[in-house]
Amino acid sequence: MSSLAPVFNILARILVGYSFLFLVPMAWAWQLDAPALLDVWLQSMAVTLALALMLWLLTSRFQRELLPRDGFLLVNLVWTVLPAFSAVPLVLAVDGMSWTDAYFEAMSGLTATGATALSGLDGLPVSVNVWRCFLQLIGGLGVMLLVVAVLPLLGLGGVQLYKAETPGPMKDARLTPRIAETARGLWGIYFVFSTACMLAYHQAGMSWADAFMHMCSTMGLGGFSSHDASFGFWSSPDIELVAIVFMALAGISFARYFIVWRARSFRSMWRDTEVRAYAVALSVSVLGLTVLLLAHNTFVQPLDALRAAAFHVVSLATTTGYASADYALWPVFAPVWLMFLGTFVSCAGSTGGGIKMVRMVLLIKQARRELVRAIHPRVVNPVTLGRATMPATVIAAVMAFMLIYGASTIGLTMLMLLSGLDVVTAFSAVVATINNIGPGLGLVGPSSNFGVLTDFQTWVCTVAMLLGRLELLAVIVLFVPQFWRK
Repeated sequence: MSSLAPVFNILARILVGYSFLFLVPMAWAWQLDAPALLDVWLQSMAVTLALALMLWLLTSRFQRELLPRDGFLLVNLVWTVLPAFSAVPLVLAVDGMSWTDAYFEAMSGLTATGATALSGLDGLPVSVNVWRCFLQLIGGLGVMLLVVAVLPLLGLGGVQLYKAETPGPMKDARLTPRIAETARGLWGIYFVFSTACMLAYHQAGMSWADAFMHMCSTMGLGGFSSHDASFGFWSSPDIELVAIVFMALAGISFARYFIVWRARSFRSMWRDTEVRAYAVALSVSVLGLTVLLLAHNTFVQPLDALRAAAFHVVSLATTTGYASADYALWPVFAPVWLMFLGTFVSCAGSTGGGIKMVRMVLLIKQARRELVRAIHPRVVNPVTLGRATMPATVIAAVMAFMLIYGASTIGLTMLMLLSGLDVVTAFSAVVATINNIGPGLGLVGPSSNFGVLTDFQTWVCTVAMLLGRLELLAVIVLFVPQFWRK
């Protein structure tokens, strides 16, 4: 126990800070909700703070520098314990909500997945919807720290790739000399974008409450909404345009913005292979889907088709999951393509989910390399990213990730099929949650939600969300026997 106590001590400190986040929905409840809801947030805050302080006192004697494996354990604890405390006010405030659905909702919020088990969102107390969406903003901050502090230890994060592509004196092992300074820089950019997003939503026609909530779920690329119809509630081209712009911006690595800010030049942005691939994938998909919708007479006017295609391509590709229409009713290629985009388009270092564009680029380059080697066995043809040659260790890590990603998707889908779901719902639910996309197809499509699932199916999707947000290996490494050996 003493060897794990320092990890629990850090967890306790995180929980102490986390408990004060309940003040945000409490403020909205004080302004707009019934007085009884103030007690819900106060009780939730008190329980979280009391248990955190108790854990802090019990582990205060055990403090030391954390080892890399302590980091993996801490990250897993944070992303499983915080949803439990986050679910408490949902159980207390929403009539008939089970613990399973509440934990699923909280996990969906913190992992910025956006899959919901709730219906009747328009009738929920404002503070409850604020909490759901605010969790996605906090989840985005957690992703920033995850990117700079933990995933590079597995060779899976994007930071070491930014180093390879950054020109001249910017080639640091980290973006700044210390992880804490890096995190503060990324969070600063995140908050600047968030403030601009909220102001733009309000200017486009949202109320301040809706602007705040949708800013949280836009910048976190989570997709929670305060309305069952999502963006169809407004049916506003101006609001959808704001969403498109900020979803697209949030889908790019915040580390890349940090580099642009330090260099005072946008040149490094376009030189980034991943950013170029990201822009091309979005542009080609928008144009292709527009043509498809017009060809099938789904829309008559070209501008209407372009608007719908652009909104849903950016929304699903960045794993946000907003909808302004039921795209499941479009020609079958469209919803399947949108789901496929969500599996890889987001950039490493963004708040989006999926396998990330940089891995897809490396996979394609590795496949092309093997094809060339099959024809010319002695040719020297290294895999490059920008101007840098990728070491074999990075390629091996990407291949291992893809192997585990495929095995996890198949395994979880088989569990869902075993529980009695149809194949479309089962597969799309797993793809939507393990890639942190949000809505799936079939029974969990954009016009429905995950509340139709049984408790077992809901827990499978909850595990999938955790695996996806922590990029698989950060979770699975805990089950390797060598991890627990001294």
